Amino acid sequence: MTELPKLLEPESLVELLERPDILLIDVCKDEIYSRRHIPGAVHVSTKELMNGGQPWPNKLPSPAQLDALFSRIGLTADKHVVVYDDEGGGWAGRLIWTLDVIGHQNWSYLNGGLIAWYAEGFPTTDEVPPPEVAEFEADVDRAAIVSAEDIMALDAINDVQIWDARSIEEYTGEKVMAEKGGHIPGAIHCEWTSLMDRERNMRIRQDALEYLTSVGISPDKPTITHCQSHHRSGFTYLVARLLGFSNIRAYDGSWWEWGNRSDTPVEQGR
Repeated sequence: MTELPKLLEPESLVELLERPDILLIDVCKDEIYSRRHIPGAVHVSTKELMNGGQPWPNKLPSPAQLDALFSRIGLTADKHVVVYDDEGGGWAGRLIWTLDVIGHQNWSYLNGGLIAWYAEGFPTTDEVPPPEVAEFEADVDRAAIVSAEDIMALDAINDVQIWDARSIEEYTGEKVMAEKGGHIPGAIHCEWTSLMDRERNMRIRQDALEYLTSVGISPDKPTITHCQSHHRSGFTYLVARLLGFSNIRAYDGSWWEWGNRSDTPVEQGR
């Protein structure tokens, strides 16, 4: 079977729904999945993508949690995963980052997700497909993960570009969602929603690369992306992957960790 592109349009996906090697994953809100989803899609709740532990519950799930999740939905090495959500790509991107972390590179993102699919008249159902449980054992590759210690150990901020996907108010410190407000010193602000095209049903904007370049984010430079909990930066990680960034990693602790630790440096203002 031919290799699928990383970015799929609805009209391309509709032709793939019967393929046995496709694992279609819905990361919409639980209540939306129960009412309406793409036929054959299995549901992953957003809380399954975070470990839920303390002090930073937003971090990558434990290997045992990953094993349970991917065994439940039937992930195997020969499956091509197609992911979508109902918000423009944040949770879908978080799942795709998780797939990268466990070494499953065989994935695609449905451009515009359920919003584009439903708005453009493609079929939905409320029928839940029977489970196809598989034995899965996670092998975590930390190449796509960055820790707070990794960032603080950088010789100079110029070693990488840090892409802050939060709102401008969070970035400047006007809106404080932790013990400290502001941003990681040297971080570049580009809010996640600025890369979504609302007029095209929340698809990734067609000039995303040019837009990123205009705000100072280069695909040729090693990049770390984060937000408050690595939900919004799930989307920015995904966009970077789709645009062919040479080296993209995510800080899953994000501001939830950085803004609440006493040893992390913070800048405020634009």
